[in-house]
Amino acid sequence: MSEDAMIENRTFDEIGVGDTASIVRTLTGQDIQLFALVSGDVNPAHMDADYAATDLFRRVIAHGMWGGGLISAVLGTELPGPGAIYLSQSLRFTRPVGLGDTITASVTVIEKRPDHDIVIFDCRCVNQDGELVISGQAEVKAPREKVRRARATLPEIQLRDHDGYRRLIDLTKGEPESTAVAHPCSAAALLAAIEAAEAGLIAPILVGPDARIRQAAQEAGKDISGVRIVHADHSHDAAAKAVALVRSGEARLLMKGSLHTDELMGAVVRSSTGLRTERRISHAYIMDVPDHPAPLIITDAAINIAPTLQEKADIIRNAIDLAQVIGIEEPKVAILSAVETVNPDIPSTLDAAALCKMADRGQISGGLLDGPLAFDNAISEAAAKEKGIVSPVAGKADILVVPNLEAGNMLAKQLTFLGGADAAGIVLGARVPIILTSRADSLRTRLASCAVAVLMARAATRAAPGLPQEPHT
Repeated sequence: MSEDAMIENRTFDEIGVGDTASIVRTLTGQDIQLFALVSGDVNPAHMDADYAATDLFRRVIAHGMWGGGLISAVLGTELPGPGAIYLSQSLRFTRPVGLGDTITASVTVIEKRPDHDIVIFDCRCVNQDGELVISGQAEVKAPREKVRRARATLPEIQLRDHDGYRRLIDLTKGEPESTAVAHPCSAAALLAAIEAAEAGLIAPILVGPDARIRQAAQEAGKDISGVRIVHADHSHDAAAKAVALVRSGEARLLMKGSLHTDELMGAVVRSSTGLRTERRISHAYIMDVPDHPAPLIITDAAINIAPTLQEKADIIRNAIDLAQVIGIEEPKVAILSAVETVNPDIPSTLDAAALCKMADRGQISGGLLDGPLAFDNAISEAAAKEKGIVSPVAGKADILVVPNLEAGNMLAKQLTFLGGADAAGIVLGARVPIILTSRADSLRTRLASCAVAVLMARAATRAAPGLPQEPHT
């Protein structure tokens, strides 16, 4: 094992007055986030660039104890090192530490007290310009025994800031959109609607049994005295009445409560009273995947079980509309299969080839299509290069079109439960966007689902009403 991989102390007898040690660190944004996560100190002077620009120092600054922690690191790993017992520390903060500042933290022995093996240190933190930012004194009980150990290997940590979802929510500034919430008769479903209302995204109309809605509000600890309630006898009745509110223009969005998705969609696709358009109705997840630079749209993972070629074309059109609304001007659409070559024995590869030709002929517009592509080739430029795939889509996909519902559902849930992704869900192709949330969704995901629906409604990208569709399977 190399010397750099070892950590060794200096005993009380080995320490002399005037001895010194130091470490050097450069402050990053992740340092600030990690310190806030561990300490719970989310003072906006450290976390909010807009607020910090108006504060005393006109910039984001480090927590004072971040610099104090550097002093502790010198004492615990360099001088005296392992076995030292930290007894007291005084600190004076003379200058702020900002992003990009390089700090040298040093300790110097100024006194030894043999009766209890006490060592007094002068402590200083200096920035890259030689300016003193922290000073103080530490009292440490030094070890008598020699310690030499392997330096600990620290875990890798991924920070997820959810900037993609935050940006979507920020885009919805304005009046909340009236939203018919079908059967919000559980605490979780009621909470999803009220939290979106509190965030200024929607103005909910709660549709369902009055007594059950009020009971759910009580369980959720929410006051709904100012919220409109439309009584319905049961979940099927709630779905029908929520759809009727949309048809009448009283609501511009539809939101699923605590009823089954099939019940709600049954009311939506009903030929005479539903919300059909000339487009096939489809579902899309907007995935916020850690370490992926942009949102990933996965479609269809919830409604169309085994879509035909023509239905896949509509699924793609709906997804392109969605991508454009969230700011992707010309989305790159990867049509997924198990392989990246056309194989007559794999029907999804034939569909992919046909869909790409439809795009070439202008039957699908607004995005760049390529397929068939395997999942790795769709999202990894390195994987695409390894396979020799030359394409403006491969490795850069914004939209992943799956062969069928099973593949899409498994892909989305794998990213969620193994990859730590969040999945905001929305139904497209109806007269209004339809918000689907799950009890397992975080508040952030529920708000993102509502935000996307609001943006879709405002952009008015829905297809014009046309011929009725065949019932969904």
